[in-house]
Amino acid sequence: MEPFYTNEQRAFQERFETTKMADLLQQVIVHPEVSDAHRAFIESRDMFFLATVDGEGQPTCSYKGGDPGFVKVVNEATLAFPVYDGNGMYLSLGNIRASGKVGLLFIDLETPHRLRVQGTASIAERDALLAEYPGADAVVRVAVTAVFVNCTRYVHKYQRVASSRYVPRPGCDTPFAEWKRIDLVQEALPPRDAGKTAQTGGTITVEEYDLKRATGKA
Repeated sequence: MEPFYTNEQRAFQERFETTKMADLLQQVIVHPEVSDAHRAFIESRDMFFLATVDGEGQPTCSYKGGDPGFVKVVNEATLAFPVYDGNGMYLSLGNIRASGKVGLLFIDLETPHRLRVQGTASIAERDALLAEYPGADAVVRVAVTAVFVNCTRYVHKYQRVASSRYVPRPGCDTPFAEWKRIDLVQEALPPRDAGKTAQTGGTITVEEYDLKRATGKA
């Protein structure tokens, strides 16, 4: 098993005299598998943040949202979540394909509470779980290497208002993304979006989209 802390992390622990605390925390809160308590929290969440790293070491962080339970604890060593339609950049998936290393942050901004998961991810377009995710293009599975809670000291408290209308759901037509109606992107839309702009009211300008976004109507 690889050491939990890197040499660089150890250097800062020594600089600020937190080595003993870091070692204690690793022993007490860092677990190699998902516990029942971890499962309950993860599967109650409707969002998480996903950190990935490309083949050259460049990181990116993405927000992932869905209905509660969209991240499944397959077993104590595996998580799974769907790949929904996005902006077509595929930064996270490309990074997963390149390095596989991921970090997931699950957070409850109302309680507050947060949980971190580290592991190695893989992508499958014919995963058995795909049938359980209407509108998903693929499934990402994460082989868990570490799970641990974090102090909530600096987590601001927010209240959840409503679910996104864009989350794919059984028996419902998922709305067409407003940004895909922008006139500048029409020639770049993928084939599966052909004709949808006209069906949803026609093109809009960048300025019209910005207004929709700024007023919560996008």
